[in-house]
Amino acid sequence: MSGEAEGKYEIKAKVYLHEAGKSRARITHIDIEAPEIAEIIKEGEATYCAGKPGGCFIGLKKETLKRAEKIIEEKNIDQQRGYSFLSFT
Repeated sequence: MSGEAEGKYEIKAKVYLHEAGKSRARITHIDIEAPEIAEIIKEGEATYCAGKPGGCFIGLKKETLKRAEKIIEEKNIDQQRGYSFLSFT
């Protein structure tokens, strides 16, 4: 796990291990819930996830990548205007 670094923006998220057969889950899976993630990956879109030391990596496809880059651009503009925050929260 590499932690904080230049060009990384923290997203506060709720993460759940969702058990099959409970709350309408057909299979056991991991739910990651955060407004920023929902803005980048729209309902029904598929993406790629792979394990890495200390966590996982979620790859972004062309359309999701554009939305993520737009969010980063907006955050960088806010920082240039003097708003002091390093995360999406």
